[in-house]
Amino acid sequence: MHLRPELLPPRIPAARLAELAAAITAVEDRLEHGEDATFLIEAFNADTGNNYDEYDFRGYHSTQTLEEFAYEAAWPSYPKIPDITRDELVEIAERIVAVDPDTDFYVHLFETNTVRPAAVSVFYHPPAHLTDASVTELVDFILSYRPIAL
Repeated sequence: MHLRPELLPPRIPAARLAELAAAITAVEDRLEHGEDATFLIEAFNADTGNNYDEYDFRGYHSTQTLEEFAYEAAWPSYPKIPDITRDELVEIAERIVAVDPDTDFYVHLFETNTVRPAAVSVFYHPPAHLTDASVTELVDFILSYRPIAL
């Protein structure tokens, strides 16, 4: 199935990635020298629409490269698609479990467009009655979740 453009990972121009990488490096440099980087972090968040904090800039090295962090920051922060369909969610889930090169984006997209907490974890740790379920069955299980109103 082909996904519509708003469900595909954004193609970020190299110049934009370089600009974000430079901004990340500037924050890191300030933090490494014990200087306040609050205004740089706030400017970065305003530019990218994200909500990173000092911890994110200090700790990203343990899970990703500078280029990956810049790419992640360039994504839409919460890509909520109001008319997303079940079939589209199944295709996104298929790409997640197939470890598509853009898996991180698809995980972000899937989590944003479903209400079940930690929905993607169901693909890796399904409930006992769904251990042999297909991706489609797992998506249906995820979509059946209804939050409890308090």
